[in-house]
Amino acid sequence: MKNSSIFKALIAGVITLACSFSQAQMRVEISGVGSNQIPIAVAAFANEELSPQLVSTIIRDDLNRSGYFRLIEVGAAISETATIDFESWKARGATALVVGSVQKKGEGRFDVRYKLFDVLKNEMLSGFSMDTPNPKIRLTAHKIADDIYEKLTGIPGVFSTRIAYVTKAGNQYRLEISDADGEGVQVALTSKEPIISPIWSPDGMKVAYVSMELKKPIVYIQNLMTGQRSTVANFKGNNSSPSWSPDGNKLLVTLSKGAIAQIYSINADGSDAQRLSNSNGIDTEGRYSPDGRYIYFVSDRGGNPQIYRMNADGNDVKRITFKGTYNISPRISPDGNTLVFISRRDGGDYVYAMDLANSNQELKLSDTKSDESPSFAPNGRYVLYATQTGRRGTLGIVSTDAKVKQKLTIQAGEIREPTWGPFMK
Repeated sequence: MKNSSIFKALIAGVITLACSFSQAQMRVEISGVGSNQIPIAVAAFANEELSPQLVSTIIRDDLNRSGYFRLIEVGAAISETATIDFESWKARGATALVVGSVQKKGEGRFDVRYKLFDVLKNEMLSGFSMDTPNPKIRLTAHKIADDIYEKLTGIPGVFSTRIAYVTKAGNQYRLEISDADGEGVQVALTSKEPIISPIWSPDGMKVAYVSMELKKPIVYIQNLMTGQRSTVANFKGNNSSPSWSPDGNKLLVTLSKGAIAQIYSINADGSDAQRLSNSNGIDTEGRYSPDGRYIYFVSDRGGNPQIYRMNADGNDVKRITFKGTYNISPRISPDGNTLVFISRRDGGDYVYAMDLANSNQELKLSDTKSDESPSFAPNGRYVLYATQTGRRGTLGIVSTDAKVKQKLTIQAGEIREPTWGPFMK
């Protein structure tokens, strides 16, 4: 087990005081399609050329990237005030139609208006307008795409959410934050040493991570708006694997305190560290269930790393994974029904999903062979993970039915350690 990524050096470095914009651009490649694609027409928004970015293009890209929509060519721009010829759109094969406009309100502000129509029922499904400052045009477009996704699938969209990940170029490591499509990149942390295990707080305002800038692994929390950070765990020995409680008041951390690594809970201000696991093996990577009742974690107490579950107070430990001899990195879906993890089988490390109500039902999600660090999208429909393409670290996104796959790369350098942020209020 000591060759596992969960025992690699937990090193990070010097922190920047606030986020700065990155020049690195992420490339997204899509393969596969979801079942029963929805044919949708997204018209150019009237007067959208007045804004710094084309709203309709961002919406189309979002829907196309999801894998669950088939885009129908439109042509001319259509305003939300236009009269819709539903029969014409039916003849073109569309079941849904998106129209809208962008109106300049003043210096650096726009009124973005949108409507979604059910072509088959000849009725409007949704629509709204948003007063949008110049820098928020992309966010408004993502929110429109989220609304379309939810109205047509019944599942909240995640286009307006954010992801965090670590890039390495030369001797520099950076913790970066971006939109879910890889755009709008900001740098939250820079280092000459690796950055390990970033994870979002439930409110999406902070990230916890591990740094070894003081020549030992220490767990920190950093506020993404101000850059301010605080120390959470700085005990003797190893301090690693932070993860948040559902209410954001506590974290789980792995501490050795000079002995064997075990799982502790600790307040977000670094007070009141309480040991939860108790074994003769290494216990690590603790994760709360969404309702806070259980903790899933990795232990080699049986000889090989497997995933276990215990009550939030550390009692009633049960083994969860039985297939394969090497299972790590447990992640629980937002509804608490599915476990995603990394399993070493058939000569590779792959992302697997397990139905927690029936442990015999497992689905291999990835087709890459060096996978790490899975992270659920907040709607539970996609999983973000780290992998390799050739010898370069890249990110993958796969739908939980394994039908839609995306690969995210940066032009120069590697990208690892991903974590998908929560829905923002």
